[in-house]
Amino acid sequence: MKMAAGQSNEVEQVLPADLQAVMNDLDRTDQEVRRLVSDLSEAQLNWRPSPTAWSVAQCLAHLGQMNSVLTAALRPAVRQADKKSVIPREPIQPGWLARWFVSQMDAPPRRKMKTPRQGIPDAHKSGEEILKAFIAAHDELRSLIHEARDLDLNRIRFRNPFIGLLRYSVGTALLVIGAHDRRHLWQARQVCVAMKS
Repeated sequence: MKMAAGQSNEVEQVLPADLQAVMNDLDRTDQEVRRLVSDLSEAQLNWRPSPTAWSVAQCLAHLGQMNSVLTAALRPAVRQADKKSVIPREPIQPGWLARWFVSQMDAPPRRKMKTPRQGIPDAHKSGEEILKAFIAAHDELRSLIHEARDLDLNRIRFRNPFIGLLRYSVGTALLVIGAHDRRHLWQARQVCVAMKS
C-alpha cells in the first residue's frame, strides 16, 4: 500500500510505542502545516506583524530547514552505531538535562533563542515551496526512525550541527524535533491571530 508523502506507513513496520508517538507527532504537525498553508494566501503567509517578527512562511521554512539539517546529522550516527552494543532496545528516556532542554524548545516559548545560521529563513517563500520542504524533512526523519527502530536510541550519541560542543542522544533529538515543531507552530498561530486583529 502506497502512502501519501507526510504519512506514516504503519503497514510497512510496526514501531515501538515511543517511536510511534514520535511518528504520530510528525503526522499531526504535517496536517497542521498543510492546513495553515492551504488556509492562507501568499500575502498572508508572508505577512509579518513587525519588521523583526517572522511571518508564518518564515516559521514553517525555519522548521523545514532545521529538521533537514538535524536529520542529516542523526543519520550517520545511527548508521555507524555498533548494532550489538545498542541492543536490546530501550524506550527513549532522556536524562534530566535533556528533559530540561526539550522543555526549553517546546511551546509556548519560555525565552527567545538565537537562530543558528542554517535555520535563518528567507524573507519570502511560496506556500508550495514551504510545504514541499517541510514534508520532505519530516519524511527523511520518518525514514530514519524506521531504520533505527531496533536500536537503543538512548545510547547512540551525535554531534549537534548547530552547537558543535553539544552532544546528546538520538532519542533526545527526536523529542527536540517535536518540541521545536510545536514551538514554531505556536509562533505561526500567534502571527495568524495578529493578522486578524
